[in-house]
Amino acid sequence: MTDAATRVIAILVRRGLTVAVAESLTGGLLVAELIGVPGASAAVLGGIVAYNTELKATVLGVDADLLAEHGPVHPEVARQMADRVRSVLAVGGVPAQIGLSTTGVAGPEPQGGHEPGVVFVGIAIGDSVSSFRLDLAGDRQAIRKIVVSESLERLARSLG
Repeated sequence: MTDAATRVIAILVRRGLTVAVAESLTGGLLVAELIGVPGASAAVLGGIVAYNTELKATVLGVDADLLAEHGPVHPEVARQMADRVRSVLAVGGVPAQIGLSTTGVAGPEPQGGHEPGVVFVGIAIGDSVSSFRLDLAGDRQAIRKIVVSESLERLARSLG
């Protein structure tokens, strides 16, 4: 587990907040990193791996027209994934306060006109829903690991 994951869990537990995760290219690595922290069960509701593009619409509720027009590697897709996973993984009718998402191209081949290493991460905290782009280099595994690390670092900074 990373220091960032430990910091995120500590902040969430201290503030009584919960997080839900929606992943594509990271394939469960992000939620696994969070769950690796002792005490994570107090803050992590769960994660969804929507690797197939259609699942982003049918399971997470990402706008199907957006996906048809732009594909899954898009900042708005990341925002919608982060926003909507909070409700999809609601427990007892209570959605997570925070949503975190990853979508992009890990490689080795380009996808939808995007080169490997183009990634969007979504962060939803309360009414604030944003995304940021990463342009990474390396092989498939390196890209996926960096996405996990950067996602957690940015979330930690966003939480203060």
